[in-house]
Amino acid sequence: MTAAGLLLVALVMAVGVVGVVLPVLPGLLLIAVAALVWALYEQDTISWVAFAAIIVVLGVGTVAKYVLPARNLAAVGAPRSTMLIGAVAAVVGFFVIPVVGLPIGGVAGVYGAELRRFRGDRTAAWRSTWVTIKAVGLGLLLELAAALVAVAIWAIAVVVS
Repeated sequence: MTAAGLLLVALVMAVGVVGVVLPVLPGLLLIAVAALVWALYEQDTISWVAFAAIIVVLGVGTVAKYVLPARNLAAVGAPRSTMLIGAVAAVVGFFVIPVVGLPIGGVAGVYGAELRRFRGDRTAAWRSTWVTIKAVGLGLLLELAAALVAVAIWAIAVVVS
């Protein structure tokens, strides 16, 4: 692949990493597609092994992003509907207050759902909401780590090949 092609793949992967932090873009998907395009162009063993490793890492990151928050919510007894309400409120928040509305809406949605569940007990609702915030944050960090590891795998493969 030419230097310009490698630069383009690297830029798409960088946009993918940003997409993990600002969930407007499908971050991990962009990284996977960029790696696939690179592997299809290179057509050698190193590129396909690297692509397979990238897919495994991104798959683990994606699973962790969803499993950990759900597990932590279950530990505090929150129903799955709490996470669903938080997700819907995050999307609404994103459109009401662009970019920063995403976390604001998500937290407000989870807090509102938990406040209803705890029948107005603000302390218990906030405690449960805080567990949810930490779980989602951990999921985001794991997804970001997966994205960075995937990009590192690609970069090492480029240098080696």
